[in-house]
Amino acid sequence: VQLQACGGGLVQAGDSLRLSCTASGMPFTNYAAGWFRQAPGKEREFVGHIIRSGSSTRYADSVKGRFTISRDIARNMVYLQMNSLKPEDTAVYYCAASRTVIPGSTLSNYGWWGQGTQVTVSS
Repeated sequence: VQLQACGGGLVQAGDSLRLSCTASGMPFTNYAAGWFRQAPGKEREFVGHIIRSGSSTRYADSVKGRFTISRDIARNMVYLQMNSLKPEDTAVYYCAASRTVIPGSTLSNYGWWGQGTQVTVSS
């Protein structure tokens, strides 16, 4: 199982960005998927997750209403749509996969991680 996140970049505050996570070696629908981020000098933090069916999502309070996670079963991909970006959203963003039905924010629930993609939001 390998995950690859992409789509990061440098944007201005208020802009939108969509990150993609591609899974290879397995059907992504066999796993719940999560997005995490890590800013310099800070711990990795939960952004949100989507369950296997895609019918339910959960978000951190800091991104609720601005970020949306979705999955494309046919393409074996998971997306993180980020709107109204703020400078405090600047971080390396990671996608992860979990066998846990509702993995939530617990890092140890995720057994597979992508390499991360940098998102920088300027003010």
